[in-house]
Amino acid sequence: MKKFLQNFILVILIFLLISGVFALLRPQEFKKDKEIPFSQFTKDLDQGKIKEIKIEGEKISILYKSGEKSFSRKEKEVSLFEALENYGLGKENLQNIIVKVEEEKEGSLIWLIPLLTILIPLLILGGFFFIIFKQAKTGASQTFSFLKSPAKLFGTGKTEGEKVFFKDIADLKEAKEEVKEVVDFLKNPKKFWKMGARIPRGVLLVGLPGTGKTMLARAVANESKVPFFSIVGSAFVELFVGVGSARVRSLFETAKKSQPSIIFIDELDAIGKVRMPGIGGGHEEREQTLNQILAEMDGFEKDTGVIVIAATNRPEQLDPALLRPGRFDRRIILDLPDVKGREGILKIHCREKPLALNVNLKEIAERTPGFSGADLANLVNEAAIFAARRNKKQIYQEEFLESIEKVLLGPERKSHLLSKKEKEIAAFHEAGHALIAHSIPEAEVVRKVSIVARGLTAGYTLALPKKERRIKTKSEFLAELSVLLGGYCAERLKFKEISTGAANDLEKVSILARSLVTKFGMSKLGPISFDQRESLSFWGWEGGKERNYSEKIAAQIDKEIERFIKEAEKKTMGILQKKRKTLERIANVLIEKETIEKEEFEKLAKGSKIKKKKTQRKRVKK
Repeated sequence: MKKFLQNFILVILIFLLISGVFALLRPQEFKKDKEIPFSQFTKDLDQGKIKEIKIEGEKISILYKSGEKSFSRKEKEVSLFEALENYGLGKENLQNIIVKVEEEKEGSLIWLIPLLTILIPLLILGGFFFIIFKQAKTGASQTFSFLKSPAKLFGTGKTEGEKVFFKDIADLKEAKEEVKEVVDFLKNPKKFWKMGARIPRGVLLVGLPGTGKTMLARAVANESKVPFFSIVGSAFVELFVGVGSARVRSLFETAKKSQPSIIFIDELDAIGKVRMPGIGGGHEEREQTLNQILAEMDGFEKDTGVIVIAATNRPEQLDPALLRPGRFDRRIILDLPDVKGREGILKIHCREKPLALNVNLKEIAERTPGFSGADLANLVNEAAIFAARRNKKQIYQEEFLESIEKVLLGPERKSHLLSKKEKEIAAFHEAGHALIAHSIPEAEVVRKVSIVARGLTAGYTLALPKKERRIKTKSEFLAELSVLLGGYCAERLKFKEISTGAANDLEKVSILARSLVTKFGMSKLGPISFDQRESLSFWGWEGGKERNYSEKIAAQIDKEIERFIKEAEKKTMGILQKKRKTLERIANVLIEKETIEKEEFEKLAKGSKIKKKKTQRKRVKK
């Protein structure tokens, strides 16, 4: 589009230039003054209207006393006096008139006009064909470059952006040890060859989004100091058939020329999904690209110094041929960080930020279970934004705690004001969640209760586990069911009806209860998994789910799900009825203060009274 505009502007300029040349070279009589017959000239001369005459060859330029200008013509071989005598005029008619006689300009450029009318069209056609041939040549070169790999080259000392090394990655100890072997092999391959060892050709990084797969690959690129070719899986596949496989060949050829080298393929599942038999007739573009990768990784050429590192968060969708020994035979799992890992990640992201003395990163790490490395980086950035917005010179603990809630639930909606009735419903709803969580030993610890709107919620109860855990028991799941139903039951108990505020809780309850029955085998149906498996459809894995049980079992599953939810509801309602006064006390404090922290909530739950503030927090309606 840019080249087209440039060519268009060039053509316009050429036409303007041609117009200017014609304007300069055209005869003067065509530029100005009107031509009159010689008879009219003699008539005006006889009537004394003319002031001045200029004779130039056959041309007679006339200036009238009124200031008007015109011109006329006479015979070329006849003088002006002879021509006037033929019309009955004599020299006396010219006595009061200024007469100027000038020689005719023989060297005028008028003769160029016929020549230019021939040359200029030829020049325009020549320029037009020159532009066409130039674009055709550029298009041909782009056609060949279209088949080249669009991979970015790192590790040559010209890497742009921030460099990442292993010391800049907290946690992931096992993963770093695995990839360090790859770096050691590239730096000193003879040490492994002497022992008869063969370094894996492919390393697959598997983990949830944000766990550091791409960052770990960048660290390998900077640590190994060898050419590092990075590409995303979706960059292989294009509209035209065969482009993907051609780009794979181009990528591996380039990497082999620079060996030892590393190829990093991010989002491998974009091209590495399971191949479906009989679909596309073997000519489907993604399948051809996958076949080419398989051939390049473990084909006839065995002794190559090219190592392939790939990353994905959906390993179950990868083709088995990719995961067999000889290809991606080393799988590295990147899990979510634990408390110590989160604290280490927070320290790394806070290294260049001005922290106040009261900042406790350990407390922040304890309050962020389930956060990935990317979530923690976002948390620190949000805290810095809060501090800058408040014109502070340092980041304090309150900014970090507020940023946790923003990352989890969204920004605080100060303009979203609840009516008195809505505020009361939200207060009893959140008080129900918090009181049930405090009353069941297996439930999580309540850190904060609020009816300040955040994101899509009118209020929230922030509860965190007592200890870091990887495994959950049935009693903990049942406690979670009761806590989720706490708001629903509190509304029924107080208002004798329910609101739409419990919709999200009921959805989570239904999903959790179904998982207990079909996935975890914790129901009366026994240790059997009734989880639905992926079904094969015409378009592959996106077809849907397929049940592996009968209609009779389906009815029993529904009864078990109902039983889990009804028992949790009965237990929750019993606790709230028994502790109704406590529920009322917590809700009333919430209505007044809008937010209750952990220490204050525990005092309320134990029956202690909290001193009420005289003025409640003002909120401005926008």
